[in-house]
Amino acid sequence: MANTFKLVTRDVAPATAGTPETIYTVQTGSTIVMLGMTLANVHTAQVTCSVTLVSTTTQTGQTQNTTAHLIKDVSIPAGSTLSPLEGKINMNVGDIIKVDCSVADKLSVTMSYMEIT
Repeated sequence: MANTFKLVTRDVAPATAGTPETIYTVQTGSTIVMLGMTLANVHTAQVTCSVTLVSTTTQTGQTQNTTAHLIKDVSIPAGSTLSPLEGKINMNVGDIIKVDCSVADKLSVTMSYMEIT
């Protein structure tokens, strides 16, 4: 198994406020460990943001996963950043990270992860 460190970035997101934008989807044949995420408010005023993990995987003997909020409606002052992760998150094939913001194209996103293939 190969472990590769990777980074996903969006200069601004989401394209439409109130419509979460997909930042990353775990590809077939890999598992990832989400290591960190930074959200930067590039607007001239405060915004609120949410990050969700959309998962429909089922672990052996467990209930099927559903959508979970990593953060929901958290305020970020103008020109400030927020790191919404306290620890690492394991993600399986098909799991999706989405971000939303109260104002379109005002949230700059970076997400670092380790891909296991």
